[in-house]
Amino acid sequence: MKYIVFWISILSITMTLNSCVKHEQNWDDVKLNQAINFANEIGTFGLVVQTDGEILASYGDIDSLSRVASIRKAILMALVSQHLDKINLQSTLADLNVDDTPIPLTDLQKQTKVIHLLKSTSGINHPIGSQTGFMKRLRDSLLGNEPNIPGAKWAYNNWDYHALTTVFEQETGIPLGDAFKNGIARPLGIKRFDSFYKKDTTLSIHPKVGFRLSTRDMAKFGQLFLNNGQWDKQQVIPKSWVERITQDYTETGVNVPDRYGHGYLWWIPSPNYAGGLPVGSFMANGSGGQRILVIPEWKMVIAHKTMNEGPREKRTRVSTKQFEQLVKLIKESKK
Repeated sequence: MKYIVFWISILSITMTLNSCVKHEQNWDDVKLNQAINFANEIGTFGLVVQTDGEILASYGDIDSLSRVASIRKAILMALVSQHLDKINLQSTLADLNVDDTPIPLTDLQKQTKVIHLLKSTSGINHPIGSQTGFMKRLRDSLLGNEPNIPGAKWAYNNWDYHALTTVFEQETGIPLGDAFKNGIARPLGIKRFDSFYKKDTTLSIHPKVGFRLSTRDMAKFGQLFLNNGQWDKQQVIPKSWVERITQDYTETGVNVPDRYGHGYLWWIPSPNYAGGLPVGSFMANGSGGQRILVIPEWKMVIAHKTMNEGPREKRTRVSTKQFEQLVKLIKESKK
């Protein structure tokens, strides 16, 4: 079995180099191959590097489905942008009769607007599922225990995103998975995906809706944003919403290079991330190493996945620093 895996790895690298031939004038194949080798070393499950909508390099299994983790939030943002005829961003939770149990919202918290949920500024520090460890401690340190004025404090807060899911489904009458199928998957030609609900009613009534996508289709989703919301001459999401990511973001104050800013559920990397990326770059991050990085100046999308399903001994994890080094190696292959 070890020999089979070895030869599959070599074949993957060879195919990657072959796909780079038409880009020789802009990319160094040897250095790009070093990036592919590094991806293999750190436990990458699937990697797609594409420019102008075409794959420049790939590694691993880019067609199997697995959970994209918190990249689901960038998907939620896209779906909200498609239904602004039914979702009023200035409506408050009180206007929409949205509350919570077992801990009800205060009158102040009910003044939170839909736009605050999108910008992670509700200030509501309620118990919620799928936010543990460092991210929970960070949220608690930023929000404290007392009620906050809506819009006054930023925090990466799953309560906001789960409540936004409730608002979306209540106001549109469309399950989030169906909205993705018709609004994103169909126009982009995504044939296979899964969506699933997860809710812990001992904490909150608001659900998480997760997605399972392939690395190839993650790259398509990133390409949609690189195209300013267009696909095959169709405006799938408003161009103005893509622009909001980098024009209307909050500086987080978090000392993590790929989380310098947060705009409409996408992240803005720090100016020195990976040795410095062009201004206007943005990314969607999920736990364990799920990433979509969009670099408009280079017309580039990088989609990256680790295996986060199945037996624990077969799962892989790529750290924030390891992915940053991978991006740096890809950057260094640009002539």
